[in-house]
Amino acid sequence: MRRLATRGAAGDVGEVAAPAADSSDCARVRSLSPWRLIDLCATWNTGVCFPSTAWSRASSGVARQGLNEAEELSSAWEAHLEPLKAPRPQGLGSRERGLVLRMARQQPPPWVHAAFLLFFLSLGGAIEIPMDLTQPPTITKQSVKDHIVDPRDNILIECEAKGNPAPSFHWTRNSRFFNIAKDPRVSMRRRSGTLVIDFRSGGRPEEYEGEYQCFARNKFGTALSNRIRLQVSKSPLWPKENLDPVVVQEGAPLTLQCNPPPGLPSPVIFWMSSSMEPITQDKRVSQGHNGDLYFSNVMLQDMQTDYSCNARFHFTHTIQQKNPFTLKVLTNHPYNDSSLRNHPDMYSARGVAERTPSFMYPQGTSSSQMVLRGMDLLLECIASGVPTPDIAWYKKGGDLPSDKAKFENFNKALRITNVSEEDSGEYFCLASNKMGSIRHTISVRVKAAPYWLDEPKNLILAPGEDGRLVCRANGNPKPTVQWMVNGEPLQSAPPNPNREVAGDTIIFRDTQISSRAVYQCNTSNEHGYLLANAFVSVLDVPPRMLSPRNQFIRVILYNRTRLDCPFFGSPIPTLRWFKNGQGSNLDGGNYHVYENGSLEIKMIRKEDQGIYTCVATNILGKAENQVRLEVKDPTRIYRMPEDQVVKRGTTVQLECRVKHDPSLKLTVSWLKDDEPLYIGNRMKKEDDSLTIFGVAERDQGSYTCVASTELDQDLAKAYLTVLGRPDRPRDLELTDLAERSVRLTWIPGDDNNSPITDYVVQFEEDQFQPGVWHDHSKFPGSVNSAILQLSPYVNYQFRVIAVNEVGSSHPSLPSERYRTSGAPPESNPSDVKGEGTRKNNMEITWTPMNATSAFGPNLRYIVKWRRRETRETWNNVTVWGSRYVVGQTPVYVPYEIRVQAENDFGKAPEPDTVIGYSGEDYPRAAPTEVKIRVLNSTAISLQWNRVYSDTVQGQLREYRAYYWRESSLLKNLWVSQKRQQASFPGDRPRGVVSRLFPYSNYKLEMVVVNGRGDGPRSETKEFTTPEGVPSAPRRFRVRQPNLETINLEWDHPEHPNGILIGYTLKYVAFNGTKVGKQMVENFSPNQTKFSMQRADPVSRYRFTLSARTQVGSGEAVTEESPAPPNEAYTNNQADIATQGWFIGLMCAIALLVLILLIVCFIKRSRGGKYPVREKKDVPLGPEDPKEEDGSFDYSDEDNKPLQGSQTSLDGTIKQQESDDSLVDYGEGGEGQFNEDGSFIGQYTVKKDKEETEGNESSEATSPVNAIYSLA
Repeated sequence: MRRLATRGAAGDVGEVAAPAADSSDCARVRSLSPWRLIDLCATWNTGVCFPSTAWSRASSGVARQGLNEAEELSSAWEAHLEPLKAPRPQGLGSRERGLVLRMARQQPPPWVHAAFLLFFLSLGGAIEIPMDLTQPPTITKQSVKDHIVDPRDNILIECEAKGNPAPSFHWTRNSRFFNIAKDPRVSMRRRSGTLVIDFRSGGRPEEYEGEYQCFARNKFGTALSNRIRLQVSKSPLWPKENLDPVVVQEGAPLTLQCNPPPGLPSPVIFWMSSSMEPITQDKRVSQGHNGDLYFSNVMLQDMQTDYSCNARFHFTHTIQQKNPFTLKVLTNHPYNDSSLRNHPDMYSARGVAERTPSFMYPQGTSSSQMVLRGMDLLLECIASGVPTPDIAWYKKGGDLPSDKAKFENFNKALRITNVSEEDSGEYFCLASNKMGSIRHTISVRVKAAPYWLDEPKNLILAPGEDGRLVCRANGNPKPTVQWMVNGEPLQSAPPNPNREVAGDTIIFRDTQISSRAVYQCNTSNEHGYLLANAFVSVLDVPPRMLSPRNQFIRVILYNRTRLDCPFFGSPIPTLRWFKNGQGSNLDGGNYHVYENGSLEIKMIRKEDQGIYTCVATNILGKAENQVRLEVKDPTRIYRMPEDQVVKRGTTVQLECRVKHDPSLKLTVSWLKDDEPLYIGNRMKKEDDSLTIFGVAERDQGSYTCVASTELDQDLAKAYLTVLGRPDRPRDLELTDLAERSVRLTWIPGDDNNSPITDYVVQFEEDQFQPGVWHDHSKFPGSVNSAILQLSPYVNYQFRVIAVNEVGSSHPSLPSERYRTSGAPPESNPSDVKGEGTRKNNMEITWTPMNATSAFGPNLRYIVKWRRRETRETWNNVTVWGSRYVVGQTPVYVPYEIRVQAENDFGKAPEPDTVIGYSGEDYPRAAPTEVKIRVLNSTAISLQWNRVYSDTVQGQLREYRAYYWRESSLLKNLWVSQKRQQASFPGDRPRGVVSRLFPYSNYKLEMVVVNGRGDGPRSETKEFTTPEGVPSAPRRFRVRQPNLETINLEWDHPEHPNGILIGYTLKYVAFNGTKVGKQMVENFSPNQTKFSMQRADPVSRYRFTLSARTQVGSGEAVTEESPAPPNEAYTNNQADIATQGWFIGLMCAIALLVLILLIVCFIKRSRGGKYPVREKKDVPLGPEDPKEEDGSFDYSDEDNKPLQGSQTSLDGTIKQQESDDSLVDYGEGGEGQFNEDGSFIGQYTVKKDKEETEGNESSEATSPVNAIYSLA
């Protein structure tokens, strides 16, 4: 187990509390310092988060100081993590690993660094004026300076601004006023300066290219956007050209030029063949940064494909392909032998002369390159030579910047990211092979577009105050600074005696209301420009609070926190803090007040809980606000998960027991390998543990328990080791080669924490079953060498599989082959059979012998046969396959058969004799004296005389009855006359046919069956099944048109099985667990509807309907009436009132109230007041089943009886019973199955009514109908 996040109370480091989603309290971030806590935001009771930057009043110096501290903290975090990157030691228990292992694999969340930056910016940044006060315009959103647009879309140039009053907008194009009203394609969004140029009605986007600038103006000044250069994306077509084949000598260098068409932006270049297969690149063949394909030396295999340059354009998402280059390589070695590619001296083997390197790009020995600060520097050197040269990079007078430098394109390119001035100097690349080396020097000059040192900020002054705007920037060359006011050069603006310009600074003295304006600072050099707007606003405003009143914040004990009190006023108010109304100002000791008014409490203690008041004061008045601070106990994991080692397939449990503040909602989640764990069906997560069932290899890893509340979190980690299958053995070797044995030796693989118990040796031979592996022998896991017994004439190849308690390894790589000498076979083929496929033949088959029993070449079989008991001479034939057919045999005659193996070395021992039979013919006779006895409405009993054995002409398989339903005794009822059959295996004289339809006319025929097929049919017999019980009524529907009436409808049964004499309806009212008296209604056979009046508006009804014939009632169907609208309330009232626990609870409450009344009466004379309890008003959540009146939702779905069962008043379910059994007739053994194992249907029905109080039992249904209902 490793503790990842420990507590400030203990003084440990590294706790990070992630912000809780949808929390009404502010998230906290604990830094590396034990007591340091960064407050991301203050969240009030309204649930709205107000970033501190919105009301910051600190100076830019404080902001810079905060940023420097943030950088130091970020560096400290990285330094803190560095020792944690060590690998996890093996063999140590969870309690022996110490702090390093407890913090292992812990990475800072991405939001931590952002939290640092946000916190320090909140202590000092740009001044914001509340929007309800008058103020000059401020640009809030604008398009990028180089704005490239897709020609297929409408053009959008963004410009958004705020101000009070709301600013108006206008544009210039190429430094001239752009009259939007004159162009019907151009429009401006409402309450915005964003331009929309619509091309749906035609027009060319190229006509609108140019430089645009937005002006936002109100009566207090004008703000300017950047100069936005609008360009339309271009993807020109490749010029058509016919390329001749490129002829080159093998070993010579080659450059295939791409020369893509100029696009905007530049296309992405890649090389492929004309069949769209990528060109394989390596240090010999690679693509340069300019898109050309360079061959350091050409080889013959380069001629196997062609080469086409492809350009992919970003905006149009199109790829254009250049006509392919075809190479013709001249060589001294015309055969492209692939084996030479891996030759240690490939070039000399192919007759290619070796030569020293030379540069293909760049040319010469030196070059220069200029790069702008902040951009990436890409240096490239591509050299030719034989063998292919290696490239190395160096910097003169120093080392390459390891944190920013990386090598690309097989070391042919050096990229330095985010270039700064110290990256300038001389770099050189060294190309070398065994023939020599050459170098190229690149002089790098770093220039810089302007970048800010001090960006001008908005200036808010009171009348008569002094202030200044500072605009400082740097660059190479040094940028010039130009001041403007309201978009006009400062020199041409009206003179202002209160304003003084001193280079990059404007100083304001004794400012007045008339001094309000927006100033622009434009600093530029030849590489770019920066434009910043800063307004001067002169206001006379008394202090005001910008946050909601009576704030409520919860914090964790021992943490550092910050209370924000955003305010505004002009002149700038002074802010003081007080606690619980005390007169002393809070500053110093455990408290620190920042210039923006935030109060920091360095370490929260229980006594710090209370009400804090912030008071802002200036000469115009004062304003105050309160913050109620509540201190909560920290979240602690007091029983942490432990490291465990388990076998695959077992169950493992990781504990995580947490202690937390009871007023906070606790959430426990798990991470696996620092990623959120998906809880699948093999895992079970509980509040205090995680259980994994059937552990697999993929479950191995680190598991982190994360216990979090709205305010903090705690983490603990454990490592789960899964005992896996062993690694494959390796390095197989054959020694001690003998005629019938060999020694096999191997090196064991890693057992993966589970000792190897066995080794399985397998072999493969290449003659009979090449590629198929067979088990040879098994050896203990303690050995790695064994003597293997071999069979003659087998070309062996071996492999080894390791086995441990978890499973088997992958097979090892195969050994070399070893062939043994031949010998005569020692055994004969097995599974010899003789069976006829026709009436005048016999097919002799056997299982062929495998490679290890052949013992020699040309394995063949000597087949012998003769008729049994005739003592005639043996017939014989030699066969190379596994079957032989003997022709012109009598019908179904026994034969003696022998099959003997033989190879070129001799014969096997004499084989055993097997008895086989020639083919069968159709039976010649049919069963006679067929008698039928009707057992019941669905079954009959058959009896017949058996046929003589000589008429069977084969092996008697069964007697078979064919029967079909001729008609129904009911008029106008269509029946299917499809033939059915019943089988009676063996030589028997009787049987039972079941599953017949009642009240029907049937016909039946009997045949005898052998292996060839059916014999002649007996005479046709006719019989009639008696009347039975009907099937269930169809489409039984219960409707309730109103609260007083219930309508029932149904259709006739699908199978009447006789003459219907009526329907029986049983119904009972129920309300919750209360059941009323059962009522019975009988209807005529033609009635299919029934209406009834409800006895009360709240009860429901359960209806059971069945049809009747003279035999009895058939299968019943049950439905219930719909629930009335207020049933949930009624059911709950009925249920609760009758529950024992509810009665006991009421009695306990009554007793408690009585005791409290007695105590109050005794204490009354003393004047004491004793509240019975304090009720906390908590709204019910959506998951709470209780209603406001204390009722409970009730569902009676679980109380519905199964179809075909009946429910008594006491709620029990009676099982239906079968009325009769074939045991009474002496057939079918146990009474439910006939002689062939088929189910015997119902053949009689008994009607048995048992009446109890308020309930009548339903008639039993037949077994056949029961099966039908289940189907």
